[in-house]
This record gives sequence, C-alpha cells and structure tokens, in this order.
Amino acid sequence: MSAVPLDITQDVLHQIAGNMTQSQTDDEKLKESAASLMKDMEATAARMRELIVGMPPHDLLGYIYAQHIMKNRSQQGGTREEHEAQAPDDLINQNQFLLEYVHAVLATDPAPDKVEFSEEKCAELFELSNKLREQAMFYAMASSADKKDGAFGPNTADIEFHAKSSWVMLRGNRYQVLEGEFYRYVLEPHDEALKEIYGIGAAEVAVGFQAMADTARTGQALAVEEMMNQFQAAHAFAAVKGKRLEEVMEEWVAENKDKSKATMQAIEDLLRGGIANVSRHTDLPQELLADLAYERGEDKDFFAAGDHSGTPYRTLPVRKKPLIKLGSDYFAVDPCFTRDAGYRALLFNLLQRKPAYKVEFNERQKVMSEAAFADILSSQLPDATVLQEVYYKDPVSKQWSENDTLILIDDVLYLVEAKAGAAATIASPASDFVRHAQSVQDLVVKAYKQCERFFNYLNSADEVPLFHMIDGKYVECARVRRADYRVMLPIGLTVEAFSPLSAFCKELPEIVPLLGKHAFISLSIDDLFVLKRFLPTPGEFAHYMEVRQAVAGLRRAHLFDELDHLGAYLRKNRVDIEMIEQFKEGADLVMWNGMSFDIDRSFEGKNWETDPRPAQEYPDEMLKFFGAIDAARKSGWLRADSCFRNLGSEGRGDFAAMLVELRTSLNQHDGRCFIYGREEETPYFIWLHRSGGIIDWNKVNNKAGSAALMIPTKTLTGLMIEATADGSYKAAYTFPVIRPENRTEANAHIFDDAERMKQRARNFEQGQKAAPQKRQPAVGIPKVGRNEPCPCKSGLKYKKCHG
Repeated sequence: MSAVPLDITQDVLHQIAGNMTQSQTDDEKLKESAASLMKDMEATAARMRELIVGMPPHDLLGYIYAQHIMKNRSQQGGTREEHEAQAPDDLINQNQFLLEYVHAVLATDPAPDKVEFSEEKCAELFELSNKLREQAMFYAMASSADKKDGAFGPNTADIEFHAKSSWVMLRGNRYQVLEGEFYRYVLEPHDEALKEIYGIGAAEVAVGFQAMADTARTGQALAVEEMMNQFQAAHAFAAVKGKRLEEVMEEWVAENKDKSKATMQAIEDLLRGGIANVSRHTDLPQELLADLAYERGEDKDFFAAGDHSGTPYRTLPVRKKPLIKLGSDYFAVDPCFTRDAGYRALLFNLLQRKPAYKVEFNERQKVMSEAAFADILSSQLPDATVLQEVYYKDPVSKQWSENDTLILIDDVLYLVEAKAGAAATIASPASDFVRHAQSVQDLVVKAYKQCERFFNYLNSADEVPLFHMIDGKYVECARVRRADYRVMLPIGLTVEAFSPLSAFCKELPEIVPLLGKHAFISLSIDDLFVLKRFLPTPGEFAHYMEVRQAVAGLRRAHLFDELDHLGAYLRKNRVDIEMIEQFKEGADLVMWNGMSFDIDRSFEGKNWETDPRPAQEYPDEMLKFFGAIDAARKSGWLRADSCFRNLGSEGRGDFAAMLVELRTSLNQHDGRCFIYGREEETPYFIWLHRSGGIIDWNKVNNKAGSAALMIPTKTLTGLMIEATADGSYKAAYTFPVIRPENRTEANAHIFDDAERMKQRARNFEQGQKAAPQKRQPAVGIPKVGRNEPCPCKSGLKYKKCHG
C-alpha cells in the first residue's frame, strides 16, 4: 500500500503548468492541463483495449502472472540484507493495474472470432499500462490543485488528490490469509438466506473465498512444486525400466493417469492463468459464481463515450463484479478486487434474488456491526461491561437518543457507533468528488455526531442514567460517572475500511475532540481482525488506543490507514510525541508512509500463523510485570499498565533493572520499595512483596505515607507487586496512598521516616560529589544534573525533588 508523497505535487504541477502560455492564470493552466491529460489517458486506454481484445485471454493471463516467477528467479541469491536494501519492487502494483484492465476489456467486448498471442504486443501492453498509471497520477495532481475550498476547507485540494491517487493505486485492503475469517464473521447473520439461495451457508462461502485468496497467493508455487514432483517421478520410472525418459513417457502417462492429469492442471495454472480459475479451485456453486461475474461483452459503461472513457477514473467493472466468465468457467482475473468488492457484490445479489429479505437483512446487519467491536475483541476486553442499544434523554433536545455500544473496562470507556455504506467504493472521485467524499463523510460525521451527543450528556451531570428499551418502555440499566474514566474513546466502526478518506476526515472543520480532549477514531471490522492479533492483551490494546486517539487529535498529521497506525505504534510506541516534535521543528504537514511494512511481511510467510509477530520490545522482567497486572485486574490496572508502556527503550531497561535488583533480594527481605513515575502524572509508590507471605499493610501504608511527604507532587498511587526472588510474578495491583496533612503523636513516626529518606538522598548526593570514583554501577548516574532523575528513585527530576 502506498500513496504519492505530497511534497512532490507542487513541483510536478509547476512542470505541468509551465508549458502553458504566460497570459493564462494558474487555474486556467491547470484546467487545460487536466483536460489534455484526460485525452491522453483515453487514447492510451483505447490502445490497451485493442491489444487485450486481440489476444487469447488464457495465454495473456498466464503471461502476466508469469512475470512474478521471472522476477523471483532473477533475484535468487544474495543475502537478506542485500534484498532489504533494494528499492521496493513495484511489479505487483504494475500487474495489478494491468489485470484490472484485462478484466474491464473482457467484460466490455464480446470474444472475437480470431485472436493471436504476441509477446511483442504483451510488451507494448505493459509499457502502456505503466504509462497510463503515470498519466493518471499527473491527472490527479492537475485536476485537484485548483480546489481552493470545499468539504475539507483549505485542505480539500490535498485530500482530493489523495482520494484520486488512492482510487487508482490502492488495492487489496485486506490480508489474503484472513479472508475466511472475515467472510465467516460478516456472512454468519445471513447463513439461512445463503443456504436458501445458493445451497451453502456462511462457513462454506468463507472457505470458498479463502480458497480463491490462497490460490492467488500460492498457486504458482504449488504448480511448480507439482510439476517438479511429477518430473522426478517420471525419471524414477524411467530408471526402473532402464530406459531414457522420452522412451517411457507414453507408458508412464498410461499407468499414472491421475498424476499426468495433475501435471496438466499445474501447467494450466502456471502458463495459462489457471490459478484464477475459481470454478476449479473452489467448491462454490455455479449460481453464486455467476452472480459475481460478468459475461463477455456485458458491461456497457466503462468504455462508453464521455469524459474519462476507459480511464482509471471511470468505475472499473471489477468494482461491481469481481469475476469474469471465460467459456464454462469463472475466473478471478484480478485477485485484489475479489477481496475488495466480493463482499458487497455477494450481498447485493443475495437481495436481488430475495427482495423480501431486505428488512430482515438490514436488521441482521445492524446487530452484527453493533456487536462486532466487543465480540471480535473479547480477549482484549475481559470482564468489561458491554451495553448495547443504550438510550438516554438528551438534556438539550429533550428527546430520547440512542447509541449502539458502550463498553466500560476499568477506567477506559469505548463508545462505538456502527455505520454501513459502500458508495465511496463505487463513486469515482474524479467524476464526482463531492459524492465520493460525502459518502465517507456520512459514515464518519454521523457517527461523530452521535458520539458527541452522548459525551455532552455524560458531561451534563456528575452521574447520568442510561436505559434499555424493553417492551416499548425505557428501563434504567446503568449509571455512569464521567470522573471514573481516564480515557474515553469515541469510535466510528464500518464493515470495510475507507482509507485514506476516513483518516482525512479529521480535517473536517466540524470534527474536533469531544469535550475538548477526546478525539474521534474511525475503524473497520477488517481492522479489528488485525488488531486483535498484534495486540493480544488488554493492556496492549488499551495503550494502543490511547496513542491512536492522541494521533487522531493532531490535525495535519497523517498515517495512511489503521495498519500504518499499528505499524508505527509497534515500531515507535508514542507516535504522537514524535509527530508533535516534528511540528515544533517547523513542519506544516506530517505524513508517515510505509509504516505497515513489518505487519505486511508477517502475513507473507508459509508459517504466518505460528511465526513470531512484530511487537514492541520489552525486557522479560517487564513482560512478567505486565502479566501480573493482567492477572489481578484490580481497579486502576489499565492506568498502571499504560504508565509503564509509555516508557521508551532506555526507561524500560532502567525500570526492569530496578525490579531485578530489588526482586532478587526478596529472600532476605519480606518487601522492598521505591518511587517511580513522571512529573506530569501521579507517581507510583511501588512495593515488591515476597509472594507467599502475609502483607503487613500497616507497614506498607506507613512507608507509602512517608514517601508521599517527601515528593513535591504530594500525591502517590500505591502499586503492590507480589513476586518471588527467582523471578515468578503472581499479581500486581494498585492501592490508595494517604498522605498525612499534620504531624501528630500518632503519625510522628511517618514524618520522621520521611526525613530519614530525604537525608539518605542528600547523603547519597554528597557521596557522589566527594567520591565520584566510587559510584555504584547499579545507580547508573555518573553525575546528578538538575534535569536528571533524582537519586532517591522518585522518578522526578532532581531540581523538582532534592535539588
């Protein structure tokens, strides 16, 4: 997945406009240039059509698919580092673009009486395809740059350019290996209807779509393997007979009909586009395949007269029906749109065949989409309170309002509004950008407004009641206090991703953080299946969503889609902080591309299900610590988890070393303690207790009170960690710390202990100055500067603690 960087756009536009006369205004130059580019695109597309229709489709497909094998053979050898150092290979994108045109021509033109394969014409076709892609990108720039205002305000030109370039370039919005999982989930509500219409249910349809994806992904490799196996078997047969291979081939074929048939099918897969033959590679019924396919010559729109005729800015036939019928079989010529358009095409045709199902269909879709977030992410939301179809009386309108799903887990609140729509995948941004953008805005803005109304209601009182509708009556089901939630996440959820427009919707003037600080996030069900794999624990997922929300609140800071957001998080952790720093350094626009690289690669291997996945790096000691927090899940656990996930690599190493140092002494001590935290947050008073013994809470609370007296922030949160000296962590949970306000006879020992703690810190500092050569390696601070951590282990800067 890629997008053209914005920083090249203006330079190219100057070159485009530079050939126009000086008397023209810049807008006139750009409009004239766009019109000229459109004519050029139409001419290129017409020549491609002429070449494609004149060649046998099976041979043409085989030639295009074979480019992958030829490329791989040319790159054999060399080290992994050498391959990684090479520029990204664009062959897949080039082939994908061409395959869309093959599908379009086959759907538009009836099969001619005479066709002839020509490698020279294939070479010309590849050149024209690359030329058309380039022309389309120039057109995206020239036709967008004159937009001074629009739905996205002053950012409309940039966003329209990205919408157009993505329309042409972005394909394959899902990972192939997850097709079955996606289809099983989203089709399950319609299982009975599918069985009635097609004779198979959601599970069988999902298997079929997964088989399509698997064949496109691995079909060539399996065909080569099959041919090699049969070649070796024939050689072995000849050796037993004591004859040459060519002398025994007829005999071998006669005695091994099944094997010879498999060989012929492998040749078909390898050389004549057989990997696209879904009639052979899936068990999907003919009726279903027919509903997803064009007959030859069926489409009348793509090459029809008018603006953008035959160009990528018309709606490609494959966006409507992803298959094509060749002879008696059905082919998935274009593997990406089989994924991107197959789901919508299937549901559309289901309703075409059973119109009476429309009302029930809508209700089932609603139930599925509203439950999806909590259902798919159930492992990330353990013991959460999930309230669906929540009602409340809006204090402004005095009317009853409804929200889809409210999820409450510890001090984190998720409000999920599910929306459905597909116009953005059908309406071209070139022919009608307003409609294209509006379709996405409808999904995003409507969900945003519903979330806004709920957040305003939550803010209208210290505690607000929520209701379910039961038998036509509003029955109270819960009461919620805004003050109980440290993180509140308003989320708009769609079935499929609408990147990058959904990401750019935060630039809409009306999209602002709710209550001034809770930014809105757009996600898709597609995204959830990936997030649950890479963020398997509740703490990881909650922290990711915090960072994700922080980035969502930064205008003119963009990652392309959710997978880039995830990749950036796994690679850099606090993405928002780094982006803010870039703005401070003078950047007007921050865009990070290619951050999903590691995630993409993790789905490519043969053992993708069992191979280690990309993840943030933590010392083993911290992973055991996080496991202890997750095991206890007592009040405040997600805040504690988030606090320590915020640490950078150096901080994680230091914290882990501190845990190890104190934990290994637990055989000599019942408990050890220290203060840790950031100045802008409430620091933690951490007590390591030897697991198995009884906790002396009076001793713990007294020491925590002393610690609270010695720090300037005055407030601490207690964190009890139960562990053993050999490294076993049982539980970790927070507890309140009470700071005594006035000295009394009863609490004098707490104040005295606080003074002793301060004196130890001063003595330590003086010892550092007097004998620097005797610094303790465990401390790791060669010099105590005013902005460095205080040696008392408070986690605060020295100048704010004992400086």
